[in-house]
Amino acid sequence: MTTPVRTGNATHTIVQTLGAAIVTGQYDGQAFPTEKALAEQFDAARSIVREAVKMLSAKGLISSRPRQGIRIAPEDDWNLFDPDVLAWLLGRRFSPELLLDFMEMRLAVEPAGAALAAVHASADQKAAIRKAIDRMYAAERGEDDDLSADVAFHVSVLDASNNRFLKQTRVMIATALTISIRYTNRVKGRTASAADHDAVAQAIFANDADGAKTAMFRLLEGALDLVRSQIK
Repeated sequence: MTTPVRTGNATHTIVQTLGAAIVTGQYDGQAFPTEKALAEQFDAARSIVREAVKMLSAKGLISSRPRQGIRIAPEDDWNLFDPDVLAWLLGRRFSPELLLDFMEMRLAVEPAGAALAAVHASADQKAAIRKAIDRMYAAERGEDDDLSADVAFHVSVLDASNNRFLKQTRVMIATALTISIRYTNRVKGRTASAADHDAVAQAIFANDADGAKTAMFRLLEGALDLVRSQIK
């Protein structure tokens, strides 16, 4: 079946369509289409398809070699730090086990980020953290969106760490947080506590690295325990 795409966004459309199909298992048990077949499917030039294949390869989803064709890579090779891959993965049949892996990764990363923020955050970065906390309190009053405010807080703390490697996790964490927070809020029956997040912020503002690390660890540990309780 032909799926025509516009020239201007053809590569993006092909990448999104094929990436989601790969991650959600639509090609399980069957050979991946050739470049020629993909060009016919999407009514696109071979050069456009070839570029899309390169992008999917960069995301770790496929491998393409001369005389071997295109093959889907093992899931362990998928780049989970790529926001597209993570979104597709979290968008398939929901897996508490996958969310548990994500929460454990956050527990390893975010307390360290909070401790570094207490030492290295600039005045502007502290203001961004303060703004996110104010939004969370506003959300509790029904005056803001609780999900985006919560994500903004965690992203602003990582940014304030001023560690170039931790800062690189911001997009990935924001992508997964959008799904994980919805899940944990649904299980709890309430949104995240602004006061608990504020405890992290206050330690950062006081340049208390140990306090910030401990407060963030406690914040995430509660969510981790909640996810664990849902795994039978």
